[in-house]
Amino acid sequence: MDSSENQKNKTSLKTLVVSFWTLISRIFGVLRDIATTYILGAGVAHDVFVVMLKIPNLFRRLVAEGAFSQAFIPVFTEYKNNQSREELKKLIDLTFTAISSLVLFLCVVFMIFAPGFYFDPLKKSLAIEILRITFPYLFFMSLVAFFGSILNSFSLFSIPAATPIAFNLSLIIGAIFFTDYFELPVLAIAWGVFIAGLIQFLINIIPIIKLKLLPKFKFDFNHPGLKKISILMLPGILSGGIIQINILIDTIFASLLKTGSPTWLYLSDRLIQLPLGIFAIAAATVILPALSNATAVKNDLEFNEKFNWALKFIFIVGIPSSVGLYFLSLEIISILFLRGEFSTSDALMTSYSLKAFCFGLIAFMAIKILNVGFFARQDPKTPMYVALISLILNVILNWLFAFQFGYGHVGLAIGSVIAAVVSFFILIFILMRRSILILEEKSMIFLLKIIASSLGLLALLIGFQTLIPNFLDFSLLIQIFNLLLIIFLGAFVYFGLMFIFGFRMSFFKN
Repeated sequence: MDSSENQKNKTSLKTLVVSFWTLISRIFGVLRDIATTYILGAGVAHDVFVVMLKIPNLFRRLVAEGAFSQAFIPVFTEYKNNQSREELKKLIDLTFTAISSLVLFLCVVFMIFAPGFYFDPLKKSLAIEILRITFPYLFFMSLVAFFGSILNSFSLFSIPAATPIAFNLSLIIGAIFFTDYFELPVLAIAWGVFIAGLIQFLINIIPIIKLKLLPKFKFDFNHPGLKKISILMLPGILSGGIIQINILIDTIFASLLKTGSPTWLYLSDRLIQLPLGIFAIAAATVILPALSNATAVKNDLEFNEKFNWALKFIFIVGIPSSVGLYFLSLEIISILFLRGEFSTSDALMTSYSLKAFCFGLIAFMAIKILNVGFFARQDPKTPMYVALISLILNVILNWLFAFQFGYGHVGLAIGSVIAAVVSFFILIFILMRRSILILEEKSMIFLLKIIASSLGLLALLIGFQTLIPNFLDFSLLIQIFNLLLIIFLGAFVYFGLMFIFGFRMSFFKN
């Protein structure tokens, strides 16, 4: 096996490792949502908690999965390949000092993220109390993201990918075992967020110590490496986190709609995050150091091969995921959340926004990969301009669909989808025009095979809903069995058709 083939195998293996741990984390995330919706339903307390939780989660996604890692890893990789160990350690110390200072400043402005609550005294009081409890979590997560980026640069992907499991477990334990000790059950869950931040910090600092890269406070804001990271990061806050910023805008608008809207939007977003996190974020996490390294050694062939592989991977899993989530939305939501304080009406409302998000899932996923192409080349400005267009478009569309056309929380999802689709086409056009991405031969034929196989999956799902029209009338055990059966059959039909069209599972190895 030649060196190029070996590198491909390593990249695909690392992607699968990150996907595995992300899958486990997302499963625990769903269990967390089951616990919180059972206790809180879709009422005022859960609405407030959802919006307040958006604050640390937005920061985690922007930093851990977006702007910071996309700015830091290319520069860190450059120093690791071309500078001494002492210079590398100095860059870590200075970056640690800068990000620690930055996060303390950012925390004080986070209350603006739920303006709708200021018109309701009860919601405002509860929001302030929850934010005070969860405030330190933001600081812990900034350091977790920083440590995770260092570990990823050394190809140590498992610990950063598995870390969110601790967050979900902490909230589950708080919801199940400690709500009886608080006058308001939601406060037990808020304290779970605080504990989760501390645990995740401790998990990630141990391998950093083993690498002998434990950072120290050191000030030198004129350091060229730190300046380069800052230049890449500032526009990256927009370009790297475009999806999360758009969803945050949805949350802001949702807090102005009727009670239940933030919860419905949050749960549909959580389900969309399953394929997005398991596949797109996992691939982007692995491909960024790989593309950065190819750029550092000026290997354009390797850069393009891995870029093409990542995009094909996204379309192979993204299109059937969209079809499945759309047609099984109500069934999935009912099995997961329809109990306790969460009503049939809540399940139906959540399914509407989930269906809307499904139309943009492939764009959400692809944007993660396309942005990596720019950041690996240390060009954050182009995706920043695209992100600005998307943000402006999203705000306008939110106002139109949610308020003017009266679609409520579903209109917010539609606005995000349209904005993401526009961004996708702009990004891929620029990448191809600049020859950063050169699509391989027969890419269009490959896409048509995926679409044809997805149509076979679509026919199966329509047949399933025709044969079992009263899915929710069955017991929970029978519902779970039927859902698992149709998912298994769907995967068999989809990959069976792909096999007939010439696709082989060795793709995931190569």
